[in-house]
Amino acid sequence: MSYQYMNKVRNLLDIVETKEKNNIDEAISLLVKTNLDKKSVYIFGASHAGILSEEMYYRAGGMMTINAIFGREVMLDRKPITFTSKMERLEGYGTALASTVNFKEGDVLILHSVSGRNPVIIDLGLAAKKKGVKIIALTNLTYSKSVTSRHSSGKRLFEIADIVIDNHGDIGDAACTIKGVDQKVGPTSTVIGASILNSIVVEVNQQLVESGIKNPPIFYSANLDGGDKLNRQLYDEYKNSIHYAF
Repeated sequence: MSYQYMNKVRNLLDIVETKEKNNIDEAISLLVKTNLDKKSVYIFGASHAGILSEEMYYRAGGMMTINAIFGREVMLDRKPITFTSKMERLEGYGTALASTVNFKEGDVLILHSVSGRNPVIIDLGLAAKKKGVKIIALTNLTYSKSVTSRHSSGKRLFEIADIVIDNHGDIGDAACTIKGVDQKVGPTSTVIGASILNSIVVEVNQQLVESGIKNPPIFYSANLDGGDKLNRQLYDEYKNSIHYAF
């Protein structure tokens, strides 16, 4: 039996690998430089887009120098969940969120938004850019170009980013058709986005090693014997780029 969703994901991964190679390679090069320069890497997304922030943050096999930005009012455990939609559309909230982060020139901020139209993502990106931060956008260009910005600047995420990576998903994110129903089902942005970002993390660490870094900032599992000690040693080496409690 062939599963429609799995086929869609496989197809999208092939498309992304081919069409986004140059953009992904550019993001890899930027993050290698950021780590070598001992600068900081941040990531943010609102609501379900924020799942990728959790994927990249404090995770075994992940990169220690990625710092997640969490906005309490746009996280999935907020009740009622519909309140998150109101907050991501509230201009000024992203600016206030940015004020809690000590952005510095040369840092990198990864922003994930499928539509790229809501004020929270634009405000945060613009505030970071004012501090000299480079923006990597993970978005859906076809989707984003089909809608208007909800921000007073008229900008969408892809229009303020230094590097744009397209997830090539369907407009509306859901990808699979159900006979007898107009609405598609099965959003792809999370699995495709996680694949893109984990691919970047793998290649960044490989290039760091090739650049002469003997101990790249890769988390060991805390459930492995000696894992805590190894993580502590790495933290001591990269502590200027890590901005969360260890």
